[in-house]
Amino acid sequence: MNSRESISPPEGRPGFEYSLKRDESMATLRDILRKIGAVKKTKQITKAMNMVAAAKLRSTQGKMESFEPYAAKFAEVLGNLASRIEPDIHPLLVKKETVSRVELLHFSADRGLCGSFNSHTINMAEKWLQERDSEGVSCSLTLVGKKGNDYFKKTRYPITEVHTNIYGKVDISFVNQMSRGFIERYLRDEVDEVYMIYTRFLSVAKQQPTLVKLIPIEPPEAAEGDSATDAADYLCEPSAEELLIELLPKHISVQIFNAFLQNETSEHAARMSAMDNASKNCSELIDSLTLSYNKARQAAITAELMDIVGGAEALKSA
Repeated sequence: MNSRESISPPEGRPGFEYSLKRDESMATLRDILRKIGAVKKTKQITKAMNMVAAAKLRSTQGKMESFEPYAAKFAEVLGNLASRIEPDIHPLLVKKETVSRVELLHFSADRGLCGSFNSHTINMAEKWLQERDSEGVSCSLTLVGKKGNDYFKKTRYPITEVHTNIYGKVDISFVNQMSRGFIERYLRDEVDEVYMIYTRFLSVAKQQPTLVKLIPIEPPEAAEGDSATDAADYLCEPSAEELLIELLPKHISVQIFNAFLQNETSEHAARMSAMDNASKNCSELIDSLTLSYNKARQAAITAELMDIVGGAEALKSA
């Protein structure tokens, strides 16, 4: 009895076709109720994930906001010292005449369900790598995050190192080891430049993929309207040269550690926003399905009433 067309009402049973119509309308109502139940369960999951992401965001955002002023001040002091000293004092300040090999440190998330967070950084890295290819520069990758590794391992770019499932566990000693590897490869002329792409946290609603040049270190440019005399004049002991040589490797570690915190905070913010949007979409879908259910139920009731009235009229005229 799955198809009305294949069944003919038996003689003497005028209510047979009515029962078929009723069964079909009830099946439609059950399907809509089943869909509403499934969407409600999905909404519960997205709400729970939103709350988890919000809790993680508060923790990582506090760490990031505590460390960011230190990283900014560190870069300011280093730029001030570098602007007063000849760049040939340290190889990390000297630009190589020809650039043929470039290393890219790329940050992504280990999990999905965070909107376009991963695709933005991956697309930015892909575009940047293609530009380097057009210039005849060979590129290699150091990847942080499972999503970036899943994408770039399918490409032709060589991968130097991969770090996955380390967010929240990274300390400065791990970052020092990573930056030491970059510095050693640069000093051995294995790479001519080192860049970094990560997602910078601007607000809960906005996260910005950012490209930073790590090696060679370039002093930050002065803002428009600022002159060299406006910059703070730091008193250094020991000498500025010795202090700069000591701070240069630490500056790279500070920038990388800041990128870890920024990227992790941005991931939680993006996931919280994505799950909030998913919960709102579930609510709208539930409202739409409920309206469809009410319409189908009203149509079924109307059809039953019409059949009853029609049957009563037929009996009267018989």
